[in-house]
Amino acid sequence: MSTQLFDLTGKIALVTGAVHGLGMAMAKGLGNAGAIIVVNNHTREALDEAVAEYKSCGLNAYGYVFDVTDDKAVETTIAKIEAEVGPIDILVNNAGIIKRTPIVDMETVDFEQVIKVDLIGPFIVSKYVAKGMIKRGGGKIINICSMMSELGRDTVSAYAAAKGGLKMLTRSMATEWAKFNIQTNGIGPGYFATSQTAPIRVDGHPFNEFIIKRTPAARWGDPEDLQGAAIFLASKASDFVNGHIVYVDGGILATIGKPANE
Repeated sequence: MSTQLFDLTGKIALVTGAVHGLGMAMAKGLGNAGAIIVVNNHTREALDEAVAEYKSCGLNAYGYVFDVTDDKAVETTIAKIEAEVGPIDILVNNAGIIKRTPIVDMETVDFEQVIKVDLIGPFIVSKYVAKGMIKRGGGKIINICSMMSELGRDTVSAYAAAKGGLKMLTRSMATEWAKFNIQTNGIGPGYFATSQTAPIRVDGHPFNEFIIKRTPAARWGDPEDLQGAAIFLASKASDFVNGHIVYVDGGILATIGKPANE
């Protein structure tokens, strides 16, 4: 009975931007729990490589090219996915970007681009997926938030603003759609060992030492550490969980941190 709560066999999961990194790790977790995986990207080459990777792992995967910020393209492609693959049971809004620039030096167009991809994108995709979920009487939406949904940090003002907004959008979606048996929640990853963080995870690098000291678990996260939270929020196990952000951060947000000399 307990394992059935987490069984996703036959469920169709759209995971945006899951062509690498944390998104791919979460999508693989959903696939290993039985879900059929649908991923998107704005370019074909990276998408085809990702689908091949999923299939090499024995997962049932499909890829579609569309930009999450293009309202018409999203509407058209969601309809196409549901016609060709089947109704979307699970949506993971993972696609996102970050630009590291001090506020006084940041161009407005760059700030707007981050907001558009990281906040407006999830709004657009969720809107069209939720319409089908409402008609069918249920579904799961998972927004990939961040510790920057709670904390500020130098040079990531646009990202923090978008992710803070995504936290509140998650709660608003939950408020509006819970009555249709749609559970909308978020995942907030901490600092993870990925190809992007590899240059700063070497021994002796100040940021590597800072993260290890700042994290009660005393390590960087492994991308697979996100799979449990994703499966939980996508499964029957979370049928009465709504409007929450699950922070998978090794305990960072639970503590003020250690003194510098410890």
